[in-house]
Amino acid sequence: MLLKRFYDEGLAQASFLVGCQATGEAIVLDPNRDVEQYMAAARAEGLRVTHVTETHIHADFVSGSRELASRTGASLLLSAEGGREWQYRFARDAGATLLHDGDSFMVGNLRFDVMHTPGHTPEHLTFIVTDTPATLRPMGAFTGDFIFVGDVGRPDLLERAAHVEGTMDMSARQLFRSLRRFADQPDYLQLWPGHGAGSACGKALGAVPQTTLGYERVVNWAFGITDEDEFVRAVLAGQPEPPAYFAEMKRVNRDGPVILGAWPDPPTPDSGSLSDVLVSGAVVVDLRPASAFAEGHVPGTLNIPLNKSFTNWAGSLLPYDRDIYLIVPDGPGRSAAAIRALAMIGLDGVRGVFPESAIAAWGKRGKLQQVPQVDAPALSARHGDVTVVDVRGQAEWDAGHIPGAVHLPLATLANRLDELPRDTPLVLQCQGGGRSSIASALLQANGFEDVTNLRGGIRGWREAGLPMEQEPEPVKS
Repeated sequence: MLLKRFYDEGLAQASFLVGCQATGEAIVLDPNRDVEQYMAAARAEGLRVTHVTETHIHADFVSGSRELASRTGASLLLSAEGGREWQYRFARDAGATLLHDGDSFMVGNLRFDVMHTPGHTPEHLTFIVTDTPATLRPMGAFTGDFIFVGDVGRPDLLERAAHVEGTMDMSARQLFRSLRRFADQPDYLQLWPGHGAGSACGKALGAVPQTTLGYERVVNWAFGITDEDEFVRAVLAGQPEPPAYFAEMKRVNRDGPVILGAWPDPPTPDSGSLSDVLVSGAVVVDLRPASAFAEGHVPGTLNIPLNKSFTNWAGSLLPYDRDIYLIVPDGPGRSAAAIRALAMIGLDGVRGVFPESAIAAWGKRGKLQQVPQVDAPALSARHGDVTVVDVRGQAEWDAGHIPGAVHLPLATLANRLDELPRDTPLVLQCQGGGRSSIASALLQANGFEDVTNLRGGIRGWREAGLPMEQEPEPVKS
């Protein structure tokens, strides 16, 4: 048996190639849209991809299952669990084999047993693998978004991201029961989860790539709660705001992702046409670090730095129905990396890439815009004359915030701009200054004229010894 893990840092997402070296057959579990990596890895190991599957309908990236099966001729295996509303709508056209709880299938000499583990999503499956030439006891399980290292999959996404009202409590109870059922598996069972630290599919995922069920019984909070009502309260408390694009990904992956065939390679327009692009109504995204953007940028452009958080904020702030152009900082491979990251979440509308020199060229003809910065003591001195906008998540806000601040999480800010005054100076604030820099650029691009960023964020405010407010604890009945 061969097992190879693929990990996408921008998505904090894991996928797996599992091969039977005796027969040359292989399966890919939870592939993302960059399917070439799996095909190349299989060829390098002398394997052929004969099966493709996924644990559930993903919300945080475009699935590559359909494309990989199409490109390789592999059998596509998809969940038939979860009820009528959570079936793969493209399954019949794709010739997929539908899987139910208790099913099993072979990939060479490897047996995969199918367990329905609802909670994160209604159709979620876990795949338990047994290397039959070695033993008839299972080796491990591919748990997808069911069990992570130190955490479990969040059960609130159907309601909070896909807007299916009234599903959080039911899903949390399903998750509790799935955990109790799975607990019958042996302690030595290895667990290979579908996400790591940084994913929005849970609250506090560990960064270790794999674990065992026995270890999780000891350290994972979810296994330490035996009362169902207590578990429901605990698993729903403190979940981060889901990125806005999750609803779009659910729809795309349920209905059937577009088969790309190859990554797009957009043209590089002349820097002089940047003004025409902006006038056309296209979205122009400056990928430089926030500090460089603040010092001088082309008016009307957004700033989403090309770092580990790029995919998350691009999915929350960029529209799916408009052309997108990028201003890419100097350096090899950065354009390709940005286009790949956007394609991973279905943002296929990149029409062109401008070099960083386009900003200087603009500056010779027109005035560059800046994002003013203010430190905590200076903000405190003029606190009554400005509106402070806190763009952190709900749990961060509840733990402590600047008195009188307005709370608008960055994940939802693009759709809530009408809640902000345009006749009052605005100071954007987050934990350390990164998210608020993105928010400042978003407001400027949407016509807000008096926008300042709090340098150092709430961290700097605390370090200056300035007053904080906390949300009161809810009264327990």
